[in-house]
Amino acid sequence: MTTRPPRSIHVAGGSHKAPIPAGARVGPLLATSAVNGKDPVTGTLPADAASQAANAFTNLQAVLAAGGASLADVVKLAVTIGDESVRETVNPHWLALFPDPADRPARHITVQALQHGMWLQIEALAYVQG
Repeated sequence: MTTRPPRSIHVAGGSHKAPIPAGARVGPLLATSAVNGKDPVTGTLPADAASQAANAFTNLQAVLAAGGASLADVVKLAVTIGDESVRETVNPHWLALFPDPADRPARHITVQALQHGMWLQIEALAYVQG
């Protein structure tokens, strides 16, 4: 009988306080839970949207790596922002991480009130080949 690797992905300082993993992987499919903008070292949430956006993309890469994936494997990003102005803090990171317009994942931004001082959250879906 073949045993499969654990489904849940945990990241030191990046998992949730609730019993929710940072992500999950089954076979080649990896999905993150909501990735926030907490500082990956201190675990604190900066007050400003720009710092949260930078942290969220750093944290996203950590969750992907813990699941054996990278940004190159991401098929779709769903970004929830607390205010339309936060979009301006997302786009520079998007362009830096995915500079080639012919090689970007799908992306969807939703504007919705977030709790606990969060300005944004990111969710990713990735397909890991090989």
